[in-house]
Amino acid sequence: MRLRKDANIEAEFKKYEAYLLPGGPVDFQEAFGNDRPVRAEFGVGKGRFILQIARENPQINFIGVEIRDQVLLKALKKLGAERIPNLRFMVMDVARITEIFKERSVDGLYLNFSDPWPKTRHYKRRLTYRDFIEKYDRILKDGAWIYFKTDHEEFFHFTLRELIALKLPMKDISFDVHRDSRFSNNIVTEYEEKFSKKGNKIMAATFKTRL
Repeated sequence: MRLRKDANIEAEFKKYEAYLLPGGPVDFQEAFGNDRPVRAEFGVGKGRFILQIARENPQINFIGVEIRDQVLLKALKKLGAERIPNLRFMVMDVARITEIFKERSVDGLYLNFSDPWPKTRHYKRRLTYRDFIEKYDRILKDGAWIYFKTDHEEFFHFTLRELIALKLPMKDISFDVHRDSRFSNNIVTEYEEKFSKKGNKIMAATFKTRL
């Protein structure tokens, strides 16, 4: 785990060290003490989604990845005194994921309201750009799905174009999740709640990475 040299942040993180994984390669068996399936969320934000899904699915292990330590700290603070044994977090740039997670080791990924990088010159930074999808392909097990949600219409169409160009399997494509009965069990993230209140439609797609 890479933290900025901020004594206050380091002190706060120490309170949650049982939940934090190091910045180097991760051994899931060692991290969780079992060999249950592992899913990851890239970009946990304030943590509502991953905390809730981990509570609801104790038979699955979850790893929340966030590039900004101050943001991850907000998610950690939501734990309070609660114990969620099937949950871990790490501070990391997703671009490094193939250095950290072993090949064919992850059972599913969540990309909830990733930064849309709206400027054309930045589109390669999008977490659904094909270079990232190729990285996911290396760490995901056969049959694993990626669950993607956004309120950014151009980003959503960009993602669909990437998936079509790569000829990847897709399902549950929705241009209005909150009016779609297929998403009756949808977990509303903090960003999702904020954007929905502004009148933004929430879009989603589920896809596989076998290239």
